[in-house]
Amino acid sequence: MSTAYSPGSGDDPSLKKPLALIAGPTASGKSALAVDLALALQARGRAVAVVNADSAQVYADLAILSARPDESEMRGVPHLLFGAWDGADACSAAQWADAAKREIARLHADDAVPILCGGTGLYLRTLLDGIAPIPEIDPAVRTGVRALATADARTALEREDPQAAKRLSPNDTARTQRALEVVRSTKRTLAEWQGRKEGGIGDAVTLHPLILLPDREWLYERCDRRFGQMIDRGAIGEVEALLARKLDPALPVMRAIGVPELAGVLRGETTLEDAAEEARRATRNYAKRQFTWFRRQPPEDWPRIADPVADVEDLFRTLLN
Repeated sequence: MSTAYSPGSGDDPSLKKPLALIAGPTASGKSALAVDLALALQARGRAVAVVNADSAQVYADLAILSARPDESEMRGVPHLLFGAWDGADACSAAQWADAAKREIARLHADDAVPILCGGTGLYLRTLLDGIAPIPEIDPAVRTGVRALATADARTALEREDPQAAKRLSPNDTARTQRALEVVRSTKRTLAEWQGRKEGGIGDAVTLHPLILLPDREWLYERCDRRFGQMIDRGAIGEVEALLARKLDPALPVMRAIGVPELAGVLRGETTLEDAAEEARRATRNYAKRQFTWFRRQPPEDWPRIADPVADVEDLFRTLLN
């Protein structure tokens, strides 16, 4: 069950507390810009904190490979929900959103300004828009759907939820199975459930969003350079510590970019050079997917900028004034 958000949740816009949001693909400069905004607010006498919205930076085990801000990069600004989850516990979007609601409500109660910062669109969408209250899937239905061949599942979906079939690629096995098990178990389509989202705080706050979409070649070069810096800072030791915990390989922390690649080096399966190149390629592909998502999915009136070192005084003039 989602945690209720209450401070400033009335219909009067003047009573809605501010919430800043800085989003964009990995390596786009979000963290530095969030701290710049925080310092500008502090200079005006406002209490402030940066709240993590990145699905890798939530894990304590991934300080280096998630590019989590260190003490020098935080510049004295409080940072919340960074490293808050143990790698043995998968952090779902709903769990993160509940934690973020609590932190935002606490900050608002203290008249502080929260600054959401991250690149996980699902986290942000769940927090602001809410989550569909889909009941637990009947285990027998799930087993039956998962036993279907991909082509058979696709044919069944086209018959039972043609809207989902039209939306999903024929090769998207996981989402096809999900849509099919939902309609079979609940007798309602996934789209119907998603139209009933609950628990979002978007209407209860005054949102000040900004999306960073820098030049792609600049972004990819930064991704490549940053992974080399991660190696220099001890990423191999970070992966070695993870492997020593013998965690389930299916956990998000074990599938984070850089972990499987460097694990191969530690097991003698590949060279560091080859692993680093594979991780760089995976990071560029991830950044490309994020770039596309943030360009297309958020509301059109959310400002999008290309310059990651733009002046926060101009970008957040309404919030700062």
